[in-house]
Amino acid sequence: MHLRTTLRRGTLVLLGVTMALGSTMGVGLATAAPAAASPAAPARTNVAVAADLTATIQLNNCSASLVRFPGSADTDRAMMLTNGHCYEGGMPGAGVVLTNRASSRSGSLLNASGTAVATVGADRLLYATMTGTDVALYRLTRTFASIRSATGISAKTISASHPSNGTAMFVPSGYWKQVWQCSINGFVPTLRESSWTWRDSIRYNTGCTTTHGTSGSPIISTATGQVIGINNTGNDNGEMCTLNNPCEVAPNGSTTATKGQSYGQQTYWFTTCLTASNTIDLNVPGCMLTKPGS
Repeated sequence: MHLRTTLRRGTLVLLGVTMALGSTMGVGLATAAPAAASPAAPARTNVAVAADLTATIQLNNCSASLVRFPGSADTDRAMMLTNGHCYEGGMPGAGVVLTNRASSRSGSLLNASGTAVATVGADRLLYATMTGTDVALYRLTRTFASIRSATGISAKTISASHPSNGTAMFVPSGYWKQVWQCSINGFVPTLRESSWTWRDSIRYNTGCTTTHGTSGSPIISTATGQVIGINNTGNDNGEMCTLNNPCEVAPNGSTTATKGQSYGQQTYWFTTCLTASNTIDLNVPGCMLTKPGS
């Protein structure tokens, strides 16, 4: 998991400047507007966005982001997305699914340059697990409209579809106030770390060697600006399937591990479990989120 705070070798963008990192670095502690189309031009479906820290949230031990579902209304309560292993009650054990629990989790909402513009607080944990995936979704006390009016920041939309291999992406960390850029390098059907197993995990290409503290950072498509996943782990020292050393499990049960390889989890699963009123219902036909007891 990426809970500790030791920075490894990789490529990052710090307030818009790309830097090459050494093996360690002491650290305390950029969305371009789409080009205007002419009246006669067809609508653009893929708009490149700059990699910055807009709508990220700095937690006390992890990163998070301000998110919405594709059909969320401005008057709906805003939501905060992070990892299940960042849950304030401790890492959920294998097979544990948490739903609709009171919460007082709070964090600092950041703008594009990483400046804190507001404190956002949750009153409810909507869903959290580390089984099948590694996510935690909170309901905040304020609406999307209220936050945008006070800060000028809009929530990032969770994509409703599975991303494609090779998709250009960036991972903005609210904890470190840094951004990693790379692309998707395939999907891992089974990823194992200690007692936890995840499905259809996102494997990163070079450039996104994320580190401890980046847990919970959104994975954002540079083409659409939507959240296509959530950063959750990387292999620290080449060990096989141990804590902080995830391994890929082949269909025949054989395992491989690559030191420095980082991974994320799918987030479109949330959109498969929504009711007409945009609430999570694990009994919706086709819901892909892990269910209690499964």
